[in-house]
Amino acid sequence: MTRWITTFGGVGLLPKAPGTWGSLATLPLGYALHYLGGFPLMLAAVGLVFAIGLWATRKETDGKQDHDPGEIVIDEVAGQLIALLPLSAGLWFAGAAAHVFPWPGWVGAFVMFRLFDIWKPWPVSWADNMHSPMGVMLDDVLAGGYAALAVTLMAALSHGVMGA
Repeated sequence: MTRWITTFGGVGLLPKAPGTWGSLATLPLGYALHYLGGFPLMLAAVGLVFAIGLWATRKETDGKQDHDPGEIVIDEVAGQLIALLPLSAGLWFAGAAAHVFPWPGWVGAFVMFRLFDIWKPWPVSWADNMHSPMGVMLDDVLAGGYAALAVTLMAALSHGVMGA
């Protein structure tokens, strides 16, 4: 069960760039969460994914030298959901129909999350260097926070300054 959780149903076992696959596989989940319950459900899912992911990652890495094996992508799921939060919140508070989840927002959230997850600016790099299950989860949560901020700024620029 913990392997299924940490690999996000086996997505982390795909060859080459499992983190990118994990982030990509989270996009339909984010859409479904927004559709089914809007921003409140999306926010609750972030907390649940983080808690379950931390528990499962602890179990999967216990006694192993590699504390952050590539196949563990549940951390990317948490981070990618965080990156999608501003989009979901904006739509929720604007009263948009549940099926509305415009592609520029989720593409931007995906690209920004991957950028910050790979680049690892501080404190993402600090969390990554913890070499512990908490570090595995936390670095992606922080990268997701940076991505969420970038998405918010891009939306403000697009909808505010440019009037789109």
